[in-house]
Amino acid sequence: MTERTQQFTWGDPMIGAQVAPTLSGIDYLRGIQRGDYPPAPIAVLMNMTLSELEVGRIVFSAMPAEYHYNPIGMVHGGFAATLLDSAMACAIQSTLPLGVIYTTLELKVNYVRAISLETGLVYSEGKVIHAGKRVATAEGRVTDANGKLYAHATTTCMVVTA
Repeated sequence: MTERTQQFTWGDPMIGAQVAPTLSGIDYLRGIQRGDYPPAPIAVLMNMTLSELEVGRIVFSAMPAEYHYNPIGMVHGGFAATLLDSAMACAIQSTLPLGVIYTTLELKVNYVRAISLETGLVYSEGKVIHAGKRVATAEGRVTDANGKLYAHATTTCMVVTA
């Protein structure tokens, strides 16, 4: 058996958790994008980078790695699901004012084709469908550099005052 290793280093997630309630959602996400606050540890584990950001829309890029593989030699579906959950939820977060937070209530993922190392860099785009005072919904897509679709999803998030 050939063993491989991977080392992960991440910033203290509580730095961002303490700052987030003091900013609007878009300002907090802009701070992460600029490097003012560390990315979430899951983003480091998933090789995710915040590539594009505007109110109601966000794009993460991510490079699949061998350590994302499942037992049948393809990237685990949880990779795409995590990318989609992150992009859609952050798109919703980008619409929230100071003092308002969210949590994912429901996530529906449709897998269209397998992701592998050969796929290369993938992009997970989240777009808000509805941003209400109590409920927000969004849609997302995972595509490759050529725009080929790998998965799409929808989410429902609960919106609450912090």
